[in-house]
Amino acid sequence: MTHPLSTTFSTVRDLLRFAVTRFRGAGLAFGHGSDNAYDEAAYLILHTLHLPLDLLDPFLDARLAPDEIETVLAVIERRATDRVPAAYLTREAWMHGLRFYVDERVIVPRSFIGELLDDGLQPYIENPEEVGAVLELCTGSASLAILAAHAFPNADIDAVDLSAPALEVAGRNVREHGLEERIALFPGDLFAPLPARRYDVILANPPYVNATSMQSLPDEYRHEPEMALAGGEDGMDVVRRIIAEARNWLTDEGVLVVEIGNERANVEASFGGLDLVWLPTSAGDDSVFLIHAADLPV
Repeated sequence: MTHPLSTTFSTVRDLLRFAVTRFRGAGLAFGHGSDNAYDEAAYLILHTLHLPLDLLDPFLDARLAPDEIETVLAVIERRATDRVPAAYLTREAWMHGLRFYVDERVIVPRSFIGELLDDGLQPYIENPEEVGAVLELCTGSASLAILAAHAFPNADIDAVDLSAPALEVAGRNVREHGLEERIALFPGDLFAPLPARRYDVILANPPYVNATSMQSLPDEYRHEPEMALAGGEDGMDVVRRIIAEARNWLTDEGVLVVEIGNERANVEASFGGLDLVWLPTSAGDDSVFLIHAADLPV
């Protein structure tokens, strides 16, 4: 079906202006790779036209063929009308320079733990090259497992998820990044499917959204798997289980790193007796905590 406005546009600049206006007028929620209408519009237009994602200016006044305009307008309308996250429209998400395949079987990768892996969790890990074993729980697309493989170049990575469909996506990403020899995927519930071993680092970005917040999620987030978001009444159902068992899986000098979004108050209400180290990220120091193995319950 021809878009009623297609004949009024001719350049990338025209489409960019229209998309920003359309997105702002629709009151879209962002947070799946961009945080504003302009960046999201530019990304979707460049991706749809198969142009370099980091080169907008040279193409702003390029005249487009009618079929290109129609294709871009269809993507803009789906984002604005159906509130589908951009990553599901493009089937990709970017974290720290790496591209990951994503679709509706997994949440869109956006973990702040990725920032902390940039320097190998230093100073909490003295020497990232000496890390031999890493575990990621609730891996989803395996984006953090893949980032961990880069952060800890000599480590084997185990990654677990309860969702078989999510592990299909994870497997695709592991293969596309050429890490089949270093990342092993396990289907199952947290630690249950793992062989007996100890890890130097355990990473987890588990379901942590509390029940009240789940009821008020923007439509964009409702396209994501609920089981990857909902963390029970206070958001801590899965986090409690991770903390209860993690000591049995860590080396004596190991660390557990957990992302909890906006749930710091519920974390401190549940685990205030533990020696939690809140780590600084671009979102502040309320989203990710670390616990040393010695400080975990036995």
